[in-house]
Amino acid sequence: MPGDTVLGETRPSSPSAPGWRGIWLCADAAWRLGPRPVMLFAWHRLRLVAGLAHRALPDRPAPRGPFLPEAAALPITPHDWHGAFDGQAHALDVLARPGADIRGLWEAHRLAPLLKLAQAVTRDPSGDHLNQAEALLADWAAANPPFRGPGWACAQEAALRAMGICIALALLGADRRLSPGARDLLALHAERIRATRAYGAAQDNNHPISEAAGLFVCGLLLGRARDQRDGARGLARAVARLVSPCGAFAQASPAYHRLMLDVLAIAEWFRRRHGAPSFAAPFAARAAAATQWLGRVMAPNGALPRIGPCDDSAFADLSGFGAGDARASLERASRLFLGASAGLPNDPGCRALGLAAGPSLPSILPSHWRSAGWFGRSGAGGARGVLRTGVPLRFRPGQADLLHFDLWDGNENLLRDGGSGAYLPPPGFDWWQRMLAGGLGHNLITFDDAEPMPRLGPFLFGRWPRCRAIPDGAKTRDWRGNRHARRVECRGRLWRVEDQVRGDFRRLALRWRLSPGDWRRIPDGVESAKARITLSADAPFSLELIRGWESPAYGRVEPAPVLELRANRPIGRIYTEIALPKMGGC
Repeated sequence: MPGDTVLGETRPSSPSAPGWRGIWLCADAAWRLGPRPVMLFAWHRLRLVAGLAHRALPDRPAPRGPFLPEAAALPITPHDWHGAFDGQAHALDVLARPGADIRGLWEAHRLAPLLKLAQAVTRDPSGDHLNQAEALLADWAAANPPFRGPGWACAQEAALRAMGICIALALLGADRRLSPGARDLLALHAERIRATRAYGAAQDNNHPISEAAGLFVCGLLLGRARDQRDGARGLARAVARLVSPCGAFAQASPAYHRLMLDVLAIAEWFRRRHGAPSFAAPFAARAAAATQWLGRVMAPNGALPRIGPCDDSAFADLSGFGAGDARASLERASRLFLGASAGLPNDPGCRALGLAAGPSLPSILPSHWRSAGWFGRSGAGGARGVLRTGVPLRFRPGQADLLHFDLWDGNENLLRDGGSGAYLPPPGFDWWQRMLAGGLGHNLITFDDAEPMPRLGPFLFGRWPRCRAIPDGAKTRDWRGNRHARRVECRGRLWRVEDQVRGDFRRLALRWRLSPGDWRRIPDGVESAKARITLSADAPFSLELIRGWESPAYGRVEPAPVLELRANRPIGRIYTEIALPKMGGC
């Protein structure tokens, strides 16, 4: 939804376009989003203006420890929990500040070290890990009074933090006998989640899933039937709406798909542990399909395509694999939702949760597959391609990436997306968003050096293209009438992409973003030890290997090679061939 504050919860954004054009673009975006999210966001704004949301989060006493069983008090080592933000501002008044990206701060507020300390207690009961965990919670509670400061600013972050605390309690065997301090702490988190549920539901992304799961888990541990019931019902409804029967997620991002799956897995694990009723259909079927979807796009080393928004979350990372390796996430979800192992029979995270491995899943990928918003192919030697089709385009695109194509050769992301940079870039680096989230950041065609969609906010575009499926690919028609059809074929180790264009454009540019390496120009393309890429077309074109930019990790942007083709009308077809190195059996 439109909103350029930290949350989008407190102030509406101004469209990038001035005057009536900006108003028209906002109206166009609202029409495309549909009545449900627009009405939910309007209800949230009305509650803010009327003061109802603020009154739902009144000042309360800070919870006091002990939070963990049999923990001794330790001197608190203060952390910087507020960064550039006002630690005393009401949670709903915490605004974005120029150059202050809250993403890293929220990562600290998720209290990931708490899980490591809880696991260390079981490995080394004689150590001081339990007391360190208690000191961490005590410091956080003292520095973040209820509903004040950035730690309480986002209901989803409160939900993720609450689930992390609940996991730590469960690992310590204390989730069925909460201390008064732990009970007070979780009750405050449930209260925060409830206060702005309309905003979360309006997002049609990971927010409603995380918030419902957090409320459910808090309700389980607190013994509150209402929170448990409302959380379970909200979670089942959110999954039914946002996860397609094929397993694709409304938020077109493999990274956020992983986060969604992690949240579902933790909610399901707590449900089983506490003997709660099963989540309503189609939760189980959709969670199983979402697990299989992640397995299709994940590299053997656990890397995921950096398509769509990507903030490098690694929620409930009990295996310690980090943001760049999703294998443990897939393993945990596979054991819970598929009753099988995804290739990590000795995963430490699953062992900590007491999840048995079960039989191994088949490792053979289908030669081609299609899901909501995506089309995939697999080739010889572990190569695979993923095309962002947008078919059907029911939910807002997070980046201008429709018809982007990612190509992997095993663990090598040969043709790649630019990533995200940062949601609020550092001062002087506003070009990150334009370069990475806009048309320049993807492997696609842009017409007349214009953006495929006008930007209305960090996560909202207007005038979405029309998207249609075609054999072996997809096609789009943008708001200017330009048409682009992309087909992807694979024969062994040879991949071919055909781009067909029509429209009243004057010129176009096709970009292939390459993995870093020693790429050499050849007359009709580039080559390296990784691949030979050649291009041809039905009209004259120029070809150049230029310096672009990519974000290999959140908050970091580095130079990257880009092969750029430029041509004028009447060009109609462009052919790209990617010859991968030959290997045994191909």
